[in-house]
Amino acid sequence: MLKRSYTVHHLAIFKNVDGNIMELLQPLLEPFSCRAGTVVLRQGTPAEHIYLIIKGKVEVSYKPYDGTPITVSLLEKDGLFGWSAVVGSDEYTSSATAIEDLHAYRIRGRDHPEAGRDILEHLANAVSHRWNDAHEQVKSMLIHGMKA
Repeated sequence: MLKRSYTVHHLAIFKNVDGNIMELLQPLLEPFSCRAGTVVLRQGTPAEHIYLIIKGKVEVSYKPYDGTPITVSLLEKDGLFGWSAVVGSDEYTSSATAIEDLHAYRIRGRDHPEAGRDILEHLANAVSHRWNDAHEQVKSMLIHGMKA
């Protein structure tokens, strides 16, 4: 089990965050652990938490209403998933399954809207390149799918 004493300073995404903000952030984090094979969040269920991976690996997948699930990404240490909980969506837009034993922190998005906005801004800046990469990957899949 992940201990609360493990601080977010150990996460690369927070390495440049001011110490005062870190003190405010720490109590919002809830330790979360599960075994490989566990569905951590399921597409279409209420979006409650965003997760920050400490150790382990997660597969994020999306299931179109008329198709089979598509793996969107594989995330490891310092990865984030469950964005729906902090971007205003009522439900998760994808599923996440632990493919290795998972140790993470999670933050309940709706319980901390002010902190959530600050955290989201910092996280968005830290992972903005991932959104561009994901956009290009989806675009490529659509183009190749149309040619097939």
